[in-house]
Amino acid sequence: MNVSKGKRLLILGIALVIIDQVIKILVKTNMSIGDHFSVIGNWFQILFIENEGMAFGMKFGGAVGKLLLSLFRIILCGALCWWITSLSRRGTPKAKGEAKEKEPVPTGVLVGLTLITAGAFGNIIDCLFYGQLFSASTPGTVASFGGSYAPLLFGKVVDMFYFPLFTWPDWVPLLGGNIFFDPVFNFADSCVTVGAFYLILFQYKFFMSEDPDSEKGKKNKKQTGK
Repeated sequence: MNVSKGKRLLILGIALVIIDQVIKILVKTNMSIGDHFSVIGNWFQILFIENEGMAFGMKFGGAVGKLLLSLFRIILCGALCWWITSLSRRGTPKAKGEAKEKEPVPTGVLVGLTLITAGAFGNIIDCLFYGQLFSASTPGTVASFGGSYAPLLFGKVVDMFYFPLFTWPDWVPLLGGNIFFDPVFNFADSCVTVGAFYLILFQYKFFMSEDPDSEKGKKNKKQTGK
């Protein structure tokens, strides 16, 4: 692996997880469920809720779904770490006589994958440990360290970012009276979303031409005469 590149990615991932956890702990230990305050007018608020399921407040199959989702997140995070490490190694010198190494992976691809991985890991921490580290948050009670409200893997994910940008006019079919963007989410969700959209919008060519035996790869070989 390119050591300097690997270190930068690791530092980026750790920094994102730390930011996510600092925000969550500050919210959880200073606000009760449902507490909120405005950051910028009425369209950007901090609203404390806890999510027992998927990102953006969605739920998934009760206790069994919660367990499966937590396990899936752990497996996915491990797979992403392995993939990023594998991609980071491309382009490094190889011993004489070994097969030629693939071209280095664009830094943008690695950064996008690191964002997704850091976000997944941030929410894994909530599920794994928050139930054992904190007392329960309720509409009238602020949580504190040292409690235990749920077993391992069953902790609740802390959400707080709320952007009720506007309410659809009543005359709009199906949407009238509803808030344009209703989900409450956290910094980790944002990392996953930004990383995924970045890869789709700006790095899709890498994933389309990743196979060295693809038509693009063969065309490049013919042009270079190699």
